[in-house]
Amino acid sequence: MTRTDTPPAWDERTQLTTFLDYVRDTARAKCADVSPENAVKAPLPGSPLMTLCGLISHLRWVEFWWFQVVFLGEELVGPLADATEDDPDPEMRLAVATPLAQLLAEYEEQSARYRELVAAHDLDDEADRPVRDGLKVNLRWVILHVIEETARHNGHLDIVRELLDGVTGD
Repeated sequence: MTRTDTPPAWDERTQLTTFLDYVRDTARAKCADVSPENAVKAPLPGSPLMTLCGLISHLRWVEFWWFQVVFLGEELVGPLADATEDDPDPEMRLAVATPLAQLLAEYEEQSARYRELVAAHDLDDEADRPVRDGLKVNLRWVILHVIEETARHNGHLDIVRELLDGVTGD
């Protein structure tokens, strides 16, 4: 896998989409060649949901939430629809029952759909649903938020992977 954060052009859209793909590719790279057993282990005692499978599932469903539910206004389905105060991250808990290779493939398929979605809309297009404070964000904000969230969880993937089998990398 070749990853780059250097865009082929310097317009805003290309820079944003290049960084989004870069952080997505980094998440996938953090999972390369991990054993199926390690993919479901939670090495941090205080974070029982912090597995490689759980984090990839979380990233997939975070993008679903922001692009499909918030931006497009579609109905909330899947594990996030079952979130409760007692179980706020069912997508992470349930992920250990799914092979990491499948989770990564679903994440990549979804990423391809969202690349098309982003290409088909103006960065200033407003989301159909408001965010927590009642404001309606635009597509630019959604992309930036997904970049931030993915980059933050890449740090978690990096720590979990190092604790599991000593593999480190950029």
